[in-house]
Amino acid sequence: MSSNAPKLSALQVLACGAAIVTLSMGIRHGFGLWLQPITQAQGWTRETFAFAMAVQNLSWGIFGIFAGMLADRFGGFRVLMGGAVLYALGLAGMALTTSTLLFTLTTGVLIGAAQAGTTYAVIYGIIGRQIPAERRSWAMGMAAAAGSFGQFLMVPVEGFLIAQFGWQQALLVLAAAALVIAPLASGLREPGYAGAATAPPREQTIVQALREAFGYRSFQLLMAGYFVCGFQVVFIGVHMPSYLKDNGLSPQVASYALAIIGLFNVFGTYAAGVLGQRLAKRKILAFIYLARSVAISLFLLAPLTPWSVYLFAAAMGLLWLSTVPPTNAIVAQVFGVAHLSMLGGFVFFSHQIGSFMGVWLGGLLYDRTGSYDIVWYISIALGVFAAVVNWPVRETPIQRGPQRMVGASA
Repeated sequence: MSSNAPKLSALQVLACGAAIVTLSMGIRHGFGLWLQPITQAQGWTRETFAFAMAVQNLSWGIFGIFAGMLADRFGGFRVLMGGAVLYALGLAGMALTTSTLLFTLTTGVLIGAAQAGTTYAVIYGIIGRQIPAERRSWAMGMAAAAGSFGQFLMVPVEGFLIAQFGWQQALLVLAAAALVIAPLASGLREPGYAGAATAPPREQTIVQALREAFGYRSFQLLMAGYFVCGFQVVFIGVHMPSYLKDNGLSPQVASYALAIIGLFNVFGTYAAGVLGQRLAKRKILAFIYLARSVAISLFLLAPLTPWSVYLFAAAMGLLWLSTVPPTNAIVAQVFGVAHLSMLGGFVFFSHQIGSFMGVWLGGLLYDRTGSYDIVWYISIALGVFAAVVNWPVRETPIQRGPQRMVGASA
């Protein structure tokens, strides 16, 4: 978007964007609460449910790339509207299907596509285009904090709905709630995207932008780190309720733990966004990943009690989505905002490959070994790896010339 184009107010962008992320991310963070009710009612294994969740995360990543391209080309409003409809259809399918194939298609593919169109890639693209660079990291932190507040708000609500109305009716209620995203999206109609054939001028084509990004070493390192982020948070979010129940703790402990993660991540993501305006974002990312490994290690070493669970949830909450603002802010800082939703979608695709592996391996190795221990250990090792690869990331903007891109091979 050209610098002299009219812009939406920062308050409008943050209010509508935060409300959409709160609802979209809040719904998805509670899916672990449905693992045991659905598998027991349908007579399925945990791997069946975990595979559908894994497909959902992979679908989110794949469709996120195209959602980002569409949002960059036509504006985020249209993508958000389509995502709201897909979300409602996917949740209804999750409630009503009885075959494993249809369950995977609705819970996996449909909801994954819906999340691609209603979460960070699209919202952060709008923020990048509408919020000045000097406040961008902070604004992204605010949006990520909204997603965390959604977890704090929605997970107990989802637990209540399951307890009061049953798992099927609870999903249908959430399907209706997802449609609220559509009217919220109307507040994010960006100037310059009034018609489907009009888009702000760009100095690069999509192919040029992709060639530049994938030839840049730091972009590759960010993608590697984000793979780890996805592996850790989705494994914990989906499988921790069952892990705790297997070890004799009540379902309420899991609900409270997920809510605590959401509450503390409000502070963690906001702090990451604020610190990203003052400190090197690569150092923030390295600290977050290393701190996750330490937190998981201490959790496994300590006696398992409700209070140890809550302390672990608080620590992980501070680190949960706090990788999101600095990662996306680096992408915007290095490559600019013209293709931000698309490039953010590619980075997030790496995150979702990690999510696929984390949630699927959790179910597979549990069914094979009767324990989640191996996946916990993998999560610790990956956290150390992510800290190492994020440390050398370069944050300086690429200087583009008529013949070549200075720094593209840095």
